[in-house]
Amino acid sequence: MNEVEAEPTFAGRVFGDRIDVVRAFTNNLAARGEELGLIGPLELARLWTRHVANCGLVAPLLVRGARVGDVGSGAGLPGLVLAIARPDVHLTLIEPMERRVQWLETQVAALELSNVDVVRARAEDCAGMSLDQVTARAVSALRNLIPITAPAVRPGGELILMKGAGAGAELAAAAKQVSKFKLRDVEVIELGGGDLGEPTWVVRAKVDGSPR
Repeated sequence: MNEVEAEPTFAGRVFGDRIDVVRAFTNNLAARGEELGLIGPLELARLWTRHVANCGLVAPLLVRGARVGDVGSGAGLPGLVLAIARPDVHLTLIEPMERRVQWLETQVAALELSNVDVVRARAEDCAGMSLDQVTARAVSALRNLIPITAPAVRPGGELILMKGAGAGAELAAAAKQVSKFKLRDVEVIELGGGDLGEPTWVVRAKVDGSPR
């Protein structure tokens, strides 16, 4: 059996007084994630740094009291992690696969999270949800992701899309979609790195209204 990564020393700095709940989620994911097809076997060795803590870095970008949708929640990365880290924010986890929906619902109950609801739906079916912010991680290239996430955001709301080191190039390739879906104040933000583990890149943008 593959060894599960030990909790890194910086995890407490990322999650503060929510670290115990994050530990419980990480332990649950380590125990069942591979079996349920939520994570690959090689991911156990980097579960904290590559996945859990990495998602936690995004938590400060959420607005207090916001209604936030996580598209393609899968294992709960970042949706469940953000819900744990930010109990002052309401998360809607959007996931089309029944097996993953069941996992998410089980974790919401087990972790006693009162700020989460789980919706079984495709991202394409979520237009008009009028959410304040929408996140997604490892779902698709930006040129495909923007058209399925922007319609779920209210005018003036925000996209917070987790990407890899190639985020800038992806953004350049998605120029038509940025224009069509009226995104403004578009920026690529690098989070973490150094003594906070692996960096992550976030494409953040305001959504001005209906597509042109």
